[in-house]
Amino acid sequence: MSAEAPVPQLSTLLPDLPVRHVEEMGLKELERIRLILRGGSIIEWRRMHMKTWDEVDRFLRLQQVDPSNAHDEAWVRAVLASAVEYLRKTFNYRVADAVAHPNMIHDLFLYASGQIDKKLRKIACVVLKTMHVIQHIEARDVLFYIALPEAELARLVTARVNAALEEAKAKGLPIVEVSDSIKTREATITKLLAKKDSTAAVVYDRTRFRIIVKDREDVIPTLYFLTQRLIPFNFVVPAQTDNTLVRFKDLVDRYPNFRRYVKQLHLDVDFEEREMSNRPGRNTFSGSTYQVLNFVADVPLRLDAVLPPPDEDGRERKCRITLATCEFQLVDEATAIANEKGENAHERYKQRQRDVVLKRLSSGLVVPRKSQES
Repeated sequence: MSAEAPVPQLSTLLPDLPVRHVEEMGLKELERIRLILRGGSIIEWRRMHMKTWDEVDRFLRLQQVDPSNAHDEAWVRAVLASAVEYLRKTFNYRVADAVAHPNMIHDLFLYASGQIDKKLRKIACVVLKTMHVIQHIEARDVLFYIALPEAELARLVTARVNAALEEAKAKGLPIVEVSDSIKTREATITKLLAKKDSTAAVVYDRTRFRIIVKDREDVIPTLYFLTQRLIPFNFVVPAQTDNTLVRFKDLVDRYPNFRRYVKQLHLDVDFEEREMSNRPGRNTFSGSTYQVLNFVADVPLRLDAVLPPPDEDGRERKCRITLATCEFQLVDEATAIANEKGENAHERYKQRQRDVVLKRLSSGLVVPRKSQES
């Protein structure tokens, strides 16, 4: 595959939707935003919030699945069959035939939202959660099949993210600055050595995007736009969010349209406060006043350009979509400036990290240093 060869994406097939301001948001938006703000998992959810066929269709296309394509539908139904088989064999679940074999894939999401048959909501949710896991396994497997270089994957996802952010700016979101970076080999080694529990498999920020918006109030609309155009909300990587910028309870208290849904939330409104008291401390290398919304998400990418045509694809599992794991940083302009001063400055962050690495490497050893040349 040449360096210039594009990988077709389905984002251009998504209907054009206006930016949603916080005052216009409801329960669906609040739950999706909260999932990212706290780094939660979709596996914890008890229901979906989709009301129409068109809404489900758009959600599938956001995941780069084309419901009108026979091969894509066949793959989704294969994932569904695997999920049903797993639940029946492992837990002896009685999966209703309407859920195991829906007339249309869209129906499964509407069942899980209680829009068609409320009695089937729970089992539909369980099936969708299992499908979510299988989908991730298959998305990883396809990378092994095509052996796509990591640098090429980073190029493809960077192009898709930047296109979405350009669209956001064109729609009037006040994005002041966007920067992307790929972690160097040296930086990756330092990060792995700095954290005792790190392995190469969990370095999520090899590809990073930093987004600076004009004011603090612009963070949530920008975040929600990304979940509508780029990152399916269920693809946030659990337990990898560092949020010192937007307190969920403050968000609910500030907006009456959010307060009205407090009793309908999956988790009670004080959950984050209790969770934070039981969590390990924040990033030990950051300054004490450093503020940011930092989260990790999987961005779906179609690989049709590097896979055989569907009719010639001899694989048993015909997944054509992979996931590129990226780190996203959102911050307002004033906070971004403050984050570069004093103890929060990036160079001081890196120096604290290097100090810890050197201490770990040289523990119990006397290591000669390279002499300084005059």
